[in-house]
Amino acid sequence: MTRIAVLGAGKIGESLLSGLLDAGRSPQDLMFTERYPQRAAELAKKYDIEHVDVIGALQRADVVVIAVKPQDIEPLLDEMAPELPPGKLVVSMCAGLPTALFERRLPAGTAVVRVMPNTPMLVGEAMSAISGGSHAQDSDLDLVEELLGSVGKVVRLPESQQDAVTALSGSGPAYFFYLVEAMIDAGILLGIPRATAAELIVQSAVGAAAMLREGGGHPVMLREAVTSPAGTTIAGIRELEKHGVRAALIDAIEAARDRSVELGRQHEAG
Repeated sequence: MTRIAVLGAGKIGESLLSGLLDAGRSPQDLMFTERYPQRAAELAKKYDIEHVDVIGALQRADVVVIAVKPQDIEPLLDEMAPELPPGKLVVSMCAGLPTALFERRLPAGTAVVRVMPNTPMLVGEAMSAISGGSHAQDSDLDLVEELLGSVGKVVRLPESQQDAVTALSGSGPAYFFYLVEAMIDAGILLGIPRATAAELIVQSAVGAAAMLREGGGHPVMLREAVTSPAGTTIAGIRELEKHGVRAALIDAIEAARDRSVELGRQHEAG
């Protein structure tokens, strides 16, 4: 079996490890690094997976998954560069960081695959987009797609689109949470208890998402099916349009894309 090391066992790193175990991977084929001893001990006990240092991970794993925050990448690459053996596949889950950064800092010829996951990986419903670097082969992408398929859906796309993906699906759950939060507050304003309002809105969101995914209908068609002439829904939608909610969402996603680009540029000279 392919041995996999996850460098950085935060929420995304832990979710990947959990998903791989659920998909049938042996704990003996998984390992992780974690700089906080207490958390490392908790994860090792919880999943029966070995906690190792970075050097041990590089030497023993076939696939090295980097799941640290972008601002922590420089010291990690400094540690990895002189120790990474040839033939290892490096998978980056760092938002905004291009494969060229890893190829420049790591030994020549290192195969790198860039991944943009999102937090629904925590419940096995991630949307991950993958792109190969200049040395990555189709077999590398096949392997990464198989690994990430254990925690959700996967699409392949050119790396030039990764910053847009970061803004859409990477940050996307936060936008949905924001809307749900506002709708719950509206329910409270209208006299519904918070717990009841939350149950009403969350289940409505789950049902709407299922209709989008399983029904195959266009969002406009699905919305129109709820919108009766002179009814309550069209009255609400008129207010959304009046307040520019559609334009605000588009602007928010564009701003997130720009920030992703900026994160990458911060490391261009690295």
